[in-house]
Amino acid sequence: MASSRASTAARFFLGLCSAGIALAGNFYQDVDITWGDGRAKILDDGQLLTLSLDKYSGSGFQSRNQYLYGKFDMQLKLVPGDSAGTVATFYLSSQGNTHDEIDFEFLGNLSGDPYVVHTNLYTQGKGDREQQFYLWFDPTMDFHTYSVLWNPRHIVFSVDGTPLREFRNRELAGVPYPKSQAMRAYASLWDADDWATRGGLVKTDWSKAPFTASYRNHTADGCVWNSGASSCAMGSNSWMWQELDSNAMDRLRRRAHASFVACLILVVAGVGLHGFARRVSGKQRHHWEEEKRTSSKESSVGAVTVGLSGPKSEKIGSRGCHARSEKKDSLVEDDKRVVPTGSNRLHNK
Repeated sequence: MASSRASTAARFFLGLCSAGIALAGNFYQDVDITWGDGRAKILDDGQLLTLSLDKYSGSGFQSRNQYLYGKFDMQLKLVPGDSAGTVATFYLSSQGNTHDEIDFEFLGNLSGDPYVVHTNLYTQGKGDREQQFYLWFDPTMDFHTYSVLWNPRHIVFSVDGTPLREFRNRELAGVPYPKSQAMRAYASLWDADDWATRGGLVKTDWSKAPFTASYRNHTADGCVWNSGASSCAMGSNSWMWQELDSNAMDRLRRRAHASFVACLILVVAGVGLHGFARRVSGKQRHHWEEEKRTSSKESSVGAVTVGLSGPKSEKIGSRGCHARSEKKDSLVEDDKRVVPTGSNRLHNK
């Protein structure tokens, strides 16, 4: 009887794996801490990972596996209190000058101010697809789930199951789409007080250091890339051709509209989303941190340009407010701006 139950349990487990259902991972087994000199710590038998930042360095980790398409979830509890100048991240990225990248960045704030979620995509080395959103809860009080769905049809950013942003595959219209470069999952906590909070007007208060962000319950239900081949056949996982249903599309429109209105209020008040923001990719951020740690000659102000190939500074302001149709039209992003399809084609230049 006992052997029969064991056999049944084994078959059930194998069935879960073959069906592509992801089980919560273990940080000891799934990631490598890549920088931080002890500031990143794996706790609770591999179920929790904390990243810390002080005036000397931040910290970060990366997944051991690379993926070509997948559904990626991470629960985060962000830096509490006065976190101005800090940026916590969770993102996917490939390597090289023409890399692809899918970014979640969480911009620190003064105590009592709302957290801003900054999203961006790079395809073939080109970014400039930034959108920002205000969270509708305090992300420092508890863990919340931040998800990326990446399949051949679209990329969806979600928070606690609510979609924030959709990037459609529009290769037929000449818009590059990440489809051939395998990516690792990354996370980091670093100092970006030259742009992160109110365009750099509010600096990091190092008397509050160390700053700590916590990560747990990570899942990577994806096609593992190994030696130039993918581990799963197209269509073998439920997320592979997953689309947003009408309820999800409605939530996406409502959330986008709420962020747009909040952005307009700030622009009218003369604040903008975050004034002037210097944007760099995750790969560039990591290179900058490496340079910053290995050289004692750069100042904290000048170090942001070390090793970067022309980091772009641009005024977010009203450009960060993307007007979207409230009609039941699909939301489409081209390589320059967000444009709702249908008759109501509003956008900001």
